[in-house]
Amino acid sequence: MFKILAKINHWLLPNYTKEQLDLTKATKLQKAIIAWKYYVTTHAID
Repeated sequence: MFKILAKINHWLLPNYTKEQLDLTKATKLQKAIIAWKYYVTTHAID
């Protein structure tokens, strides 16, 4: 299930690494998206 979510996240959510987003200047929404992607990715690897 998490592998499918990871693929959906990859297609739908923005990639802040390519945009070189500074985490100290990120909005709460951007931080929430980063946290969600991290959560799904770590569970997809297991």
